[in-house]
Amino acid sequence: MLKYTQRKEAVLLLADGTSFKGFAIGKVGTTGGELCFNTGMTGYQEIYTDPSYYGQIILNSTAHIGNYGTVPQEVESEKVQIKGLVVKTFSEIYSRQTAQESLQTYLEKAGIVGISDIDTRQLVRHIRDKGAMNAVISSEVTDIQVLQTHLKAVPDMNGLELASIVSTSTPYFVGNENAPFKVAVLDFGVKTSILTQMEERGIYCKVFPAKTSFAELAAWNPDGYFLSNGPGDPATMNYAIQTVKEILATQKPTFGICLGHQLLALAVGLQTYKMHAGHRGLNHAVKNLITGMCEITSQNHGFAVKIDDIDKHPNVQLTHINLNDNTVEGIRLTNQKAFSVQYHPESSPGPHDSRYLFDDFVAMMK
Repeated sequence: MLKYTQRKEAVLLLADGTSFKGFAIGKVGTTGGELCFNTGMTGYQEIYTDPSYYGQIILNSTAHIGNYGTVPQEVESEKVQIKGLVVKTFSEIYSRQTAQESLQTYLEKAGIVGISDIDTRQLVRHIRDKGAMNAVISSEVTDIQVLQTHLKAVPDMNGLELASIVSTSTPYFVGNENAPFKVAVLDFGVKTSILTQMEERGIYCKVFPAKTSFAELAAWNPDGYFLSNGPGDPATMNYAIQTVKEILATQKPTFGICLGHQLLALAVGLQTYKMHAGHRGLNHAVKNLITGMCEITSQNHGFAVKIDDIDKHPNVQLTHINLNDNTVEGIRLTNQKAFSVQYHPESSPGPHDSRYLFDDFVAMMK
């Protein structure tokens, strides 16, 4: 096991040719993915295990990472999902008494290549100005020309279908089978905490693989349908868009989060687009246009729904809007029992301002 204190050199190379030198963390090796930044000051383990981050290198903008170690309870899936990690100050030493191992050991076991001692403030500003872009990290190769070859092999996130890769391969159940409500969950990369929120509200979930046919979903006779979060470009997911159309035809309550929100929008004829840098953090201000109240939200998305399309659609109402850039954060269908939000109301990590949406879903099924 490599010790972080050995200070092995590492290199980060961006698609625009910008490079940074630092030191290796996690596994020694080479990795590539879309580089994007998360502004959250806590919850790194939840971030790294969120399936929505599959295919991406995460840049943590907060200065200290690893200082509270890791615990099994703070995971959002069965494994680490990110492709790589970029941080400023990395700590092998952790102070939390309940932690079971260091982040360094955790990353090594997961096979995650990372780099530390990067000027993350400078790098965040660079991505914010230039946009999210592909990058490679290597702690075994420092030759920039060789790394450029690795970089060319990294696929572009725009047009990339990833949900079926992170989805469960077989259906499974969450909750009490005698609960008042049954919900069919289409798993495009669902977070564990989302399922927990529904279980706590008397919902018995059957989680289905992403490419499950509508006939199989309907055969379980659920009271409602849930469209989960997940990675990749929603516009490539024709299989899911068609399934959502068939779900909506049942008139049963339907709730979508993040990628599920985008798929609901696409199913009714709205369009999505790739954002310049995306929203990833724990303190994004969103206004609920129905109540007039502001919510501080947890977010993780690089695609969004076109707001102009909503104005032209007779059956779609804009319910939530981002107060930083006026992008779409929530919609509902006025002719059906269906609604969705772009952000993460389960908020793990993050504030709990938006968990009422799960209550709204239950009320809709009642």
